[in-house]
Amino acid sequence: MTTTATQQPTKRADNPDFTGPAPGFPAQEEAGGVRLHGFALFGVMAALMITLLLEALDQSILAPALPKIIGTLQGFDRYTWVMLAYILASATMMPVIGKLSDQFGRKWCLLSGVVIFLLGSVLSGMAQTIDQLIIFRAVQGLGAGTGIALAFTVIGDVFSPAERARWQGAMGAVYALSNLVGPTLGGWLTDHGPLLGSFVTDTTRWRWIFYVNLPLGVLVLVALVVCLPANISVCSTRYSGLAALRRIDFPGAALATGAIISLQLGLTWGSDQTFEWSAPQVYGLLLLAIILYMAFLFVESRSAEPILPLEFFRNRVFAADTLLALTSGMALAGLAIYLPLFLQVTLGVTATVSGLLMIVLTMSMVVGSAISGIVIARLARYQRVTIVGASLLTAGVFLMTQVHTGDSLFFVMLSMLLAGVGLGMFYSVITLVAQNVVPRSRLGSGTSAVNYLKLLGQMLGLAAVGTIVNGAIFGDVMQRIPPDVLKELPPEVVRQAINPQMLSDTLYRRAFIQRTTQQGMSITSLQHFFGQISDLLRHSLIAGIKDGFFATLVFCAGVLIASFLLRDIPLSRNR
Repeated sequence: MTTTATQQPTKRADNPDFTGPAPGFPAQEEAGGVRLHGFALFGVMAALMITLLLEALDQSILAPALPKIIGTLQGFDRYTWVMLAYILASATMMPVIGKLSDQFGRKWCLLSGVVIFLLGSVLSGMAQTIDQLIIFRAVQGLGAGTGIALAFTVIGDVFSPAERARWQGAMGAVYALSNLVGPTLGGWLTDHGPLLGSFVTDTTRWRWIFYVNLPLGVLVLVALVVCLPANISVCSTRYSGLAALRRIDFPGAALATGAIISLQLGLTWGSDQTFEWSAPQVYGLLLLAIILYMAFLFVESRSAEPILPLEFFRNRVFAADTLLALTSGMALAGLAIYLPLFLQVTLGVTATVSGLLMIVLTMSMVVGSAISGIVIARLARYQRVTIVGASLLTAGVFLMTQVHTGDSLFFVMLSMLLAGVGLGMFYSVITLVAQNVVPRSRLGSGTSAVNYLKLLGQMLGLAAVGTIVNGAIFGDVMQRIPPDVLKELPPEVVRQAINPQMLSDTLYRRAFIQRTTQQGMSITSLQHFFGQISDLLRHSLIAGIKDGFFATLVFCAGVLIASFLLRDIPLSRNR
């Protein structure tokens, strides 16, 4: 392994090629850091990309396997938690591990995350009940949040600001690619994964979704141990031992964890109509989240080593970048969740065809990310690329709001292409901008902050669009159902029957039939009701999703505003 130690000079913020903090950050000495070359550089980059691929894959790979998993482990009422536990744990870990890596070094934090992720994978594959699987998925999520956050951060440690553009673009492409291959790979492993006697049977092939992480994960561990220097990052503190441990922001970590969990639960239960928004379970959790976030900000303003240094937000560029992260996450959620269903009900295509059409969106994101990385690396500037990307995204989503039943497939694919290229062009820029304005000793905190806000934006966007779509569907279909039909059924049965899941989710439909027949309704009556309501629900669903796309268009306007608020700070070619 060939490495060269380089002293990091302190430079003035008014220097066009400065590498220190942008205006708004205090000047400071930042010594240390290691330059990687040859095999060491190849080994680290390969390990980072595989880490990101595996941990991002596990966000989407499980969806096709859920019916088989529920068939084996039971617990339909908790199956959404199999996905939610992973996302919640990832979001919880991101800001915490970013700060810890600044304090104690990137290498061992990253290695710990990979180990936790692999441990969670093994345990998830061995789960015997749905509750065990949910707990072990949370363990996996803790490791994934660590790996995803630090994979992008190590890019900032290894490369100069100008070089980061190309590599952050490549990492963004890997992340988008994982969303493309995840569902396909998950479905294939569930149906065709290898058998191992009584350990992995035909009904438990889904366990390979977790076990497949192990061989690649072990290679990642070896590569990071051998190739990644322990002093790759600049530490934010001179303390060590017990003194360093005492400076960990435990109150901030606890408050951030409680806030994100409360917010996610409240938004999920309200948007998917588990409870009404006025129910105490929902507004109580949302109120608790607000209180915890306010307490978090208070604690951070007084902490010696805050998880989220609030002085970051006094820098205009960083503040605009966080707005871009938040609004782009909201826009992405609005597209990714409802677009496949929209394609099925509007164009009349099958679930398989809609999945293939989604490749257009995903691959265009990969292309957009690659293009932006190359262009920014050449220009050493990013604002124009961000504005172009935001404009393309807005144009693509606007075209989606104009799609009607019977429109040509070309028109739909064009709108998806524009939106995907736009998303890809600025999605990796968000991390690049944050790393360009924060001090090197705080790369972990800055990178984790914007990644956390992306995820927070996705949560908020999903809740907002879900509420709009469900509300529009309910209002529209209730006006279409004949009054005599409504009189025959209890209100609770009607509310469950007009849930959009009834059209596409066989598990939901099966559970609904089981519940209603237990209440005394005959199968014949249910089939007659379904025959009357299915077409009405389909028309209402199209109208509801269009309302959701209009909401997404508002989020895109926020993305466009944030891109104009960004200010170019030249990307230095020196580390």
